[in-house]
Amino acid sequence: MLAAAAVLGVGLGAIVGIDNFFANAADAWSAVNNILQGKFADGFSDVIRFGTNSVFGLGGFLDVATEAGLDRHHEDFGQTLGKWGTGPGPYLVLPFLPPLTVRDGIGYVVDGAMSPLNYYIPFFPDRFAMGAGDQLNQRSLNLDLFQGFEDTTIDLYSSVRNGYLQRRERLIKGDE
Repeated sequence: MLAAAAVLGVGLGAIVGIDNFFANAADAWSAVNNILQGKFADGFSDVIRFGTNSVFGLGGFLDVATEAGLDRHHEDFGQTLGKWGTGPGPYLVLPFLPPLTVRDGIGYVVDGAMSPLNYYIPFFPDRFAMGAGDQLNQRSLNLDLFQGFEDTTIDLYSSVRNGYLQRRERLIKGDE
């Protein structure tokens, strides 16, 4: 992580701040998904979390809600579809996108369309650049973890696919 920050010429604090900003923007839609899945307490908590970080956390660059004891309950529309009984469909690996299934791909599109950033940054090229920046930031924050995983596996594709499918299933059925 520090190596990525050094290459980009920014400090670790800036990388964490950018991550906090994107995570705060996602909390609003995550609240909606929690409510659609019947997790009303988590949904209300995410609404309070979004408001707290937006107002007291300088637009979300600081995560004051976690320090105040408000945990993040990340839910996406792919999980909502899974909770409603939609099957995952085939596993896909597409350029410039994270690995996903057809169900999660539909969820990814809906999540992107419902992102609060669309209301502040209405032009597609700007949103694409911000999304690419977010993906780069996520990669830099998790680079050490992925490199360690890559070094210890024989068949990387199968391992990533199986791990992804098991994780998504666990996220969908988590409370049951």
